[in-house]
Amino acid sequence: MVTPAFLSVALLLLLPAIPAQNNDLYPIDVVVVNRIDGTPDATYRTDVVYRGILLGAMRRLMQSDSDFKFTYTENLDYGPYLESVNGVAGNAEDHTYWALLVKKENGTVTWSNVGIGCYIPQANDQITLNFTKW
Repeated sequence: MVTPAFLSVALLLLLPAIPAQNNDLYPIDVVVVNRIDGTPDATYRTDVVYRGILLGAMRRLMQSDSDFKFTYTENLDYGPYLESVNGVAGNAEDHTYWALLVKKENGTVTWSNVGIGCYIPQANDQITLNFTKW
């Protein structure tokens, strides 16, 4: 005989998991660095939702600050690829591109191993979009 408690537990296991919703916004800084053209660094403050991706925070920033603009293309295999920031685009002939660096609250700086469509910023991260050469 199957007990009602067992049926309840079994039913719960069959239901799809519903992710917890947390719409709190967390501040991050986006720093644009372009040593190639000698442009002064620019720092922008924006927000990201809990577990939200950097691309969403950058879109939010572009909507709220007319001085910040970016473009990207969608790569079929790797997702969004950052093309340009504030009118400056990477160029294969010049071997230039936009690199993504992350400075955590504890001061450590790392190169991101994922792009703007996969990186999940934490509160108070400093995201550096660094125009550089390979």
